[in-house]
Amino acid sequence: MVSKNKYNWRSGATLEDHSRRKLKVIREYFSDYLSIRCQLPQRGSFRLAIVDGFSGGGRYSCGTAGSPILFIEELRASTIALNLGRVAKGLKEIQIECLLIFCDDDPCAIDSLRENAEPLLAEIKECVPKLYIHNEYLNSDFTDAYLDIIRIIQQGSFQNLIFNLDQYGHSAVPLYRLVDIMAISRSVEIFYTFAIQALISFLDKGNPSSLQKKLNFLGLTRPELQALEQQLTRHEWLGAAERLVFETFKSSAAYVSPFSINNPDGWRYWLLHFANSFRARQAYNNILHKNSGEQAHFGRSGLSMHSYDPSKNGQLYLFDGSARQLALEQLYDDIPRVVSSTGDAMPVGEFYEGIYNTTPAHSDDINSSMIQNEDIQIVTANGGERRTAANINPLDIIRLRKQRSFFPIFRRGQKHDE
Repeated sequence: MVSKNKYNWRSGATLEDHSRRKLKVIREYFSDYLSIRCQLPQRGSFRLAIVDGFSGGGRYSCGTAGSPILFIEELRASTIALNLGRVAKGLKEIQIECLLIFCDDDPCAIDSLRENAEPLLAEIKECVPKLYIHNEYLNSDFTDAYLDIIRIIQQGSFQNLIFNLDQYGHSAVPLYRLVDIMAISRSVEIFYTFAIQALISFLDKGNPSSLQKKLNFLGLTRPELQALEQQLTRHEWLGAAERLVFETFKSSAAYVSPFSINNPDGWRYWLLHFANSFRARQAYNNILHKNSGEQAHFGRSGLSMHSYDPSKNGQLYLFDGSARQLALEQLYDDIPRVVSSTGDAMPVGEFYEGIYNTTPAHSDDINSSMIQNEDIQIVTANGGERRTAANINPLDIIRLRKQRSFFPIFRRGQKHDE
């Protein structure tokens, strides 16, 4: 495993391109997270805990905020923006209470982080009375500090949790620990970063024959698995690696976003998002489309994103306009197939729960496809029909307009009966 200590936080750490892309996605997702979670007019307070397990020193040598400062800045900006909006609507202001736990085994990183964070925290305490932050600095390895972190969270009875685990290599946060974290609360999410070559090496040691089988179509020998530089720019490699990542982590959470940080010079680093709710995955997909090009997917664009022959087909999906158009085309056929697999009707919420772990599609494209599809009807609780995509509700019913079969065996049987 490559240590995070390779950064010289005392004299300044260099911001690499994959880190810049990752931080942009996390910042915008966290901003949307706060807006969504605090949107109820009746909510007077919102409590959350954020654990930055490999925090670093807070700022890079170029001045760009690292993840700890990012979280502080967005907490401040969102609290002010939310309450300005509430006051304008005649609503009561909302108070946000946040526990911040920063952990790093490099004492220089923790010292640097204190220097960068404390002036911001002091300004917030004085000027943003509706934001209360309690922070902890842990100069320790995340694995060693884990039980203390959980104890602090439980003492405060926090249920809304975000873990940012920006490890290097792969082994600093084992699979079982991800499962543990996701079981803490229904409202827990994880950002998890790792280098794909480290994961390949880890899996090769544990089950080399299984790994070879999964990557066999690329024509790689075992020695070549240890030296992937010639493969990392191939679209087919991205698809194979993404499948491998998804298979490895899919049991860790209900929703796993397995997309690589986009780098045309070679897909080396992965930023995964874990959640227990389809709404979180839905919001994450939407952020990726807002930041087209920051992450990459190779496969199908509609539903069942890994259901393709990686040696023959599959396309690069960069969450941009052309990718969305392709997704709309595939969704037109995919959505009726999903509904027909259960019969001829199902609640929209149940439909969302079933699809969001295996689609890169934007929620607007999924909803628009449901409204525009000639074979689909969205029915409200009182029996009316939805006419606009923006008004679709998880409590609505999605149903086929006419009885039809998508399975040849049934069509053959019907023909025989005739």
